[in-house]
Amino acid sequence: MNALPPLVNGKAHEWADIQLILFGTPVAGITAISYKEKQEMENNYGAGNRPVSRGHGNITYDASITLLAEEVEAIAAQAPNKRLQEIPEFDIVIAFLPDGGVPVTHTLKMCRFTERGVDAKQGDKKIEVSIPLIVGDMKF
Repeated sequence: MNALPPLVNGKAHEWADIQLILFGTPVAGITAISYKEKQEMENNYGAGNRPVSRGHGNITYDASITLLAEEVEAIAAQAPNKRLQEIPEFDIVIAFLPDGGVPVTHTLKMCRFTERGVDAKQGDKKIEVSIPLIVGDMKF
């Protein structure tokens, strides 16, 4: 039996390796980032009951960022009219910088904040604010 070596690709990416750059500055008050690219695809049918080709449609993006409330307030203080939604398009760079591993960078292009709100409850030790993003492109 051929056993795989225990560290096939080296060190795995982990949260501690992520550095997020927003407005050209590393952000310490980030607690989550979520993003995905999706493309519409469907099978095309002709003769018989199996697909004869495949059609490709629009590419869409879904993203959100979760920041500590004090980070959101600091960003809003610099925003036009103190509204996150009025900040012009910006890029978000997510860098995975593993200690001794290969760095990887993803870039969310032409982003805008689409909402601003707060959800806090009794007993919270910190207030996290999840903000949906509209994204124009993603570079993996």
